[in-house]
Amino acid sequence: MSKPVNVAIVGATGAVGETMLKILAERQFPIGRLHLLASERSAGEKIEFGARKIVVEDLATFDPAGIDIALFSAGGSVSKEYAPKFAAAGAVVIDNSSVFRQDDDVPLVVAEVNPDAARNRPRGIIANPNCSTMQLLVALAPIHNAAKIERINIATYQSVSGTGKRALEELGRQTAGLLSFQQAQPEVYPVQIAFNVIPHGGDFCDNGYTTEEMKLVWETRKILGDDSIAVNATVARVPVFYGHSEAVHVETRDKLSAADARKLLEGAPGIEVVDERVGGGYPTAVTHASGNDPVYVGRIREDISHPRGLSLWVVADNIRKGAALNAVQLAELVVAERDAVASV
Repeated sequence: MSKPVNVAIVGATGAVGETMLKILAERQFPIGRLHLLASERSAGEKIEFGARKIVVEDLATFDPAGIDIALFSAGGSVSKEYAPKFAAAGAVVIDNSSVFRQDDDVPLVVAEVNPDAARNRPRGIIANPNCSTMQLLVALAPIHNAAKIERINIATYQSVSGTGKRALEELGRQTAGLLSFQQAQPEVYPVQIAFNVIPHGGDFCDNGYTTEEMKLVWETRKILGDDSIAVNATVARVPVFYGHSEAVHVETRDKLSAADARKLLEGAPGIEVVDERVGGGYPTAVTHASGNDPVYVGRIREDISHPRGLSLWVVADNIRKGAALNAVQLAELVVAERDAVASV
């Protein structure tokens, strides 16, 4: 039985923060004191956790002393300012923003892929990867370990929940309006998202790629520990509420058949293979991923254009697995580490 730990959730009123709370309860995380933190405008709200209602506190005036683990999901500017303060007060910070991901002294960790990296955290901070990278590497790590991936070509089809609550509302509002023969008014996205596909995620870089695309490049190499892996990414936003989908094409150093890849994936943690060559015999964001924990993989086949190529279709709930679940899994690794030290 693990000793209870004191937990703070920064950004508790957001979509990811709310999901973190649900997962902590579902997985019976050993919580001692629980503090829900947000901006001043949300302070005073009450959020249910099990049989309790917990009052949201103002992050700006909160004293982090005594917090063991702090789960951050309130955006990059908040993490940049407050994560070091929590770490300095003795908390292990698990941060969901992109602020620390490329720092050499901050581990970037996917629980099923490189859990041992979480132990080396000189600044007291562990970074959560981008949601698209998260599901991609859960699916690709078994293949990389077996045959060494040389190149990844990926197109992501990302749901609007990755942009936030306002984007969810915009999709709902535009869809209802268009079905009533009203004109769509884009506010969150530069163009209409309802019944559309937008080939744009993040900000544009000088090389013509976007920041969402470059995250897939940088984060993949860091997590797999191999800067030689070539990654080419295209990010598209699609009119789906929850769940990211990815068309993934990989080239490996050693030949790996589709049958062998399927077997590896079926035995890997965090993956559910849905791969039948019939209508509906593949995973989708709505029918499989939304609201569920696994990364789903289907359409496993050998690339007819490359002698050592494989093609896959990968889907996962971007809010649940892509953010909240991995953060809680990393917190569980920290607890297990502390229990092991205490038992020596």
